[in-house]
Amino acid sequence: MDIHLLRRAKAPLALMAAVMLAVSACGGDDGDDGNGSGSGGSELSGSVKVDGSSTVAPLTTAAAELFAEEQPKVQVTVGTSGTGGGFEKFCNGETDISDASRPIKDEEKAACEEKGITYEEFQIANDALTVVVPKENDWVECLTVEQLKKIWEPGSKMNNWNQVDPKFPDEELKLFGPGTDSGTFDYFTDEINGEEGASRTDYSPSEDDNVIVQGVAGSKGGLGYFGFSYFEENADKLKALQIDGGEGCVSPSVETAQDGSYTPLARPLFIYPSAKALEREEVLGFVEYYVEDHKAIAEDAQFIPLNAEQETELKADLDKLKAAAG
Repeated sequence: MDIHLLRRAKAPLALMAAVMLAVSACGGDDGDDGNGSGSGGSELSGSVKVDGSSTVAPLTTAAAELFAEEQPKVQVTVGTSGTGGGFEKFCNGETDISDASRPIKDEEKAACEEKGITYEEFQIANDALTVVVPKENDWVECLTVEQLKKIWEPGSKMNNWNQVDPKFPDEELKLFGPGTDSGTFDYFTDEINGEEGASRTDYSPSEDDNVIVQGVAGSKGGLGYFGFSYFEENADKLKALQIDGGEGCVSPSVETAQDGSYTPLARPLFIYPSAKALEREEVLGFVEYYVEDHKAIAEDAQFIPLNAEQETELKADLDKLKAAAG
């Protein structure tokens, strides 16, 4: 685990909390593809406000920490009020960038349009939404989508592992998952239950993925779900389940997320910068750095990088938003 992950592990992503990044290291050329400054390498100052998905927040935090090594006078604040909460702030003009683990919804687009917020959707990384149980769970290695649906669908009364499969032990099933403001919740319920937001309500919810980690790890019969990077950080106490989407059991991984075989829980991750914010050099510099060095940032934060086609589209999206910003 590298230093950025250690920093992240020591700072839980509490609901509405903000990670203040004011790194004092001097800037310098580290040999990456781009300088990320957006201003010909000149020193920038100011602040960049980001809020939204707790899944994407560690990626943006890593981007901000690396950017601060080049531009130490730019302070990037990363909040974690969930994808929905982040869009609410973004469309109200309170933030410069919104982190999201799902695409923006029609009603959120309308809210942004009403306030004159112009933006572009940037896919910045990939994710394998991961279903986890405690490390000591020795009875389950793979669940089908149908089994997950029976566990999580609205009105489900499954409360014991032997109800999932008679071969499983008589062990209480304790569920942990994201809250309703989470893009992870939206994505999971849509793909597993067939309708976004459709879920049983008698589980322990949190917008802080670290709380879900602790809940699952501390319960012998625990089961939960969140982004792949949170599993990787906690693989010493959690086990990732394989998922059978109809083509056999597939483990979440970099390869299966990029090639689409981890179905239906491989997903894109996004940032939404506003065109107005890009008129400020410090925001433009940070976004350009994020885009130009996305692969190094993803690897630093243990996220799944874009494939070549996605990378080409990302750079085109940045050009489009810069043109909109004038």
